[in-house]
Amino acid sequence: MTSMELREILRRATSAPAHAPSEADLRDTRVAGLALPRRATVALLAATALVLLDVTRALVTPELLGLPAGSEVLARAIQRLGLFLVAPLAVVVLAFRDDPRRYGLTLGEWRWGAGLLAAGIVVMTPIILGLATLPDFRAYYGRPAGSLPEVVGSYALELVSAEFVLRGFLLFALLRRIGPLAIIVVQVPFIFAHVGKPEIELWSTFLGGTVFAWLNWRTGSILWSALGHLSILSLMLVAAGGVTG
Repeated sequence: MTSMELREILRRATSAPAHAPSEADLRDTRVAGLALPRRATVALLAATALVLLDVTRALVTPELLGLPAGSEVLARAIQRLGLFLVAPLAVVVLAFRDDPRRYGLTLGEWRWGAGLLAAGIVVMTPIILGLATLPDFRAYYGRPAGSLPEVVGSYALELVSAEFVLRGFLLFALLRRIGPLAIIVVQVPFIFAHVGKPEIELWSTFLGGTVFAWLNWRTGSILWSALGHLSILSLMLVAAGGVTG
């Protein structure tokens, strides 16, 4: 493969849809003399409040759902389904009166999504396996989380929801008003949602979260970042000993 061909592949890999704003995306609301972008402001406030509510309150517990003790992972996934998927989706449909596909609920450019995801997994696998040997990671991720099917099912529910609230609902609302800076802005609530995890992981979210946001920008879909997030987390739990069977 020639250098020209490689440059063409790189150009195509980093070319994204326009994410052109609609008339409604560009409307402002004046508050105390400030002209605030209506949809972007609502999305930023709503997403931040929903993340804050999740990290400060266990609204859904195993007892509330009638689940056996030790089902905290599933209970948390159900809570996040409501807070991170149902609630922002209701804002998009009922308040914005917009198409959810404009906020990443679509396959998007699936060929590039699948290819970039596969490349990312190849790069991240040895890194995750190395991190899983560190004491902090084994202590955090080595706690029993359930069988592999239970873990994958619960975390798939949780992570698709989490991807939507930050790198779907919030990201695409901001993209259409402030452009690519949105990829950086969405890292703020994402990073604070990781407080309490191993310090190396907390700092690594600057890079990892930005890569996931870039992938959604590139493909127009949250699917590929959600699958990447799920793959990384599942591998970490298996490698650290958190999967019981």
